[in-house]
Amino acid sequence: MTTTTPGAGWPGEPAHPAAPDLVTAQQTRGRDLPPAWGWPGLGGGRAANVEPGMMWQATTSQVCGLFPFAVAGGAAPRGVPVGRHLHTGEPVGLDPAHWLRSGLVSNTGMWIQGQPGIGKSTIVKRLLTGLVAFGATAVIPGDVKGEYTALVEHLGGTVWRLGRGLHCLNPLDAGPLRAALRAAVGTERTQLVETIRARRLSLLEALVVIVRRGPITVTERRLLDTALDHTTPDNAGNGTGTGAGGGAEPVLGDILNVLTTPPASLLAVTAADTEAQYRREARDLVNTLALLCTGAMRGLFDRPSSVTADLDTPALSLDISALDHDDDDVVAAAMLSAWAWAAGVTTAAATLGGHRTVFRVQDELWRALRVAPGLVELSDRVTRLGRSRGEISAQVTHSLDDLDALPTPEDRAKARGLAGRNAITILGGMNTADLDRLHAITPLSAAETAMIHGWAAPPTWVPGQLHPGRGKYLIKSGGRTGLPIHLTLTGDELDLYHTEHTWHPPRHQH
Repeated sequence: MTTTTPGAGWPGEPAHPAAPDLVTAQQTRGRDLPPAWGWPGLGGGRAANVEPGMMWQATTSQVCGLFPFAVAGGAAPRGVPVGRHLHTGEPVGLDPAHWLRSGLVSNTGMWIQGQPGIGKSTIVKRLLTGLVAFGATAVIPGDVKGEYTALVEHLGGTVWRLGRGLHCLNPLDAGPLRAALRAAVGTERTQLVETIRARRLSLLEALVVIVRRGPITVTERRLLDTALDHTTPDNAGNGTGTGAGGGAEPVLGDILNVLTTPPASLLAVTAADTEAQYRREARDLVNTLALLCTGAMRGLFDRPSSVTADLDTPALSLDISALDHDDDDVVAAAMLSAWAWAAGVTTAAATLGGHRTVFRVQDELWRALRVAPGLVELSDRVTRLGRSRGEISAQVTHSLDDLDALPTPEDRAKARGLAGRNAITILGGMNTADLDRLHAITPLSAAETAMIHGWAAPPTWVPGQLHPGRGKYLIKSGGRTGLPIHLTLTGDELDLYHTEHTWHPPRHQH
C-alpha cells in the first residue's frame, strides 16, 4: 500500500501518492470528472500549462466556411448604418429608397414615434447624414426648435431663418418650381402651371382656416380661386404678366387688392348685383386675409420671398425657431408655408431630370394640424403632389395622443390614415397606452411590445445613468418581425446631433 501526503491533491481528490508521486491509469478509472488541467498522475493527461484561447475576427462570409452553423439575424444590410441588431450584433442599414426598389416596402414614408429623450431626432439626423452622403438632398421645412441648423451647416447646406426682421417666405411663391417651369415645354409646362396653381390655392385656403380657426365656405373658395387667377394672368403659359410664367410672384396683398376692388367675375361668384352687396358677402374673407398682412403675422407672409432654393445644395432648412414662442396660428402658418415650399423642391428636382432623392423631415407635426378643423386634409393636399417623385419622408411625433388634440373626429381619422400610409415605422420606448393605440397602425408581437415598453421604464435614481431606451429603436415594416437596434454615436455626432443645449451644453462648450 502506498502512503500519501495530506493536501497534495486537487480539492475533492484523494491526496497524491508520496512515492513514487505517480498513479497508474488504472487507478484513475472510476473517478467522475478530471480537474481542469487533467489528473496529476501517470496517464492522467496532466497539463503543466493551458494557453488562453486565441480570439479571431472575420466577416460572416468567411466564418460560415469555418463554422457553418452561423445564421444571420435577417437584418437588411443595405443603407445608412443606423445601429447594430440588439440580439445578433450585426449592423443594420436603412435606406427606404433601396427597400422600395427591392420590393421590401410599398412607399418610402417613415413614421417615427417615441417618448421625449429617447433619441427620435438622433436617428433622423443619422439618416439625414447618411442619405446626403449617398447623394440625396435633405429638406427640413419648418424646424420649430432649430435643432437641425448646426447639422445642415456642417454638411455644407443652406439654412434660412424665418421671422420678424429675418427672412420672409411668400406662400404664393412658386419657389424651386420657377426654374423647372422655365425649362419645361408643352404638356409638362401645362402640368407644372396647374401644380403651382393648385398648391397656391390649397395654401391660401389653409391660411384662411388657420387665422379664423374655422372652416372656409364654398363661396370663399371660389373667390380665392378667381382672385388668384387675376393676379396670375399667365397661368395658361401665354401672357407676360406676373405669376407662374416668369414675372414677379404674386403676394397676399395682391389677392387682397383684387378682393377689395372686385372685377365683374368676383361679383358673379357672390351673385351680387352691386359692389356694396359684394362687399358684405366677401367681408369675412377680406378681413381674414387682412390679418395676415396687418395683424400678428405682418411681415412674415405678405412680402416677396427672400428665400431661394439651390437644388445642388446637399441640405436645405427653413428654421422657424424665432417663432417658437408665438401663438399656434403663427407657427402653423409658417409650417404649412414651409411644407408647401419643400414639396416644390421635390417636384422641381424630379422635373429638372436630376433624379436626385429628396429626404423631407416633418417634426412637431401636430403643432400645425391642431389649430383648426380641416387642416389635416389641406396639409395633405399641399404636400401630396410631391409623392412618388423620388422623396423619402420622415414624420416624427411623441405620441398618438397628439391625435386627440385635433379638433374633429374627421381630422383624427384622417391623421391616423396619414400615419398608417407610411410603410416603415421606427419606434422608441413608450408606455402601454401608446402601444395599444399603435397596434392599429403596425402589428406588434407580444415580445416586441414588451421590449418597447421596457425601454420606456423610468431610469435609475443614480445620477449620471442614461435612460434605458436611449438610442434603442424597433424598425417595423408590415407584418415582418421587427429589427431591434442600438445606435451608438461617434464623437462628432454627439455634438452635431445634440438637442438639449439649455440643460446640457455640447462637449466643446464645457
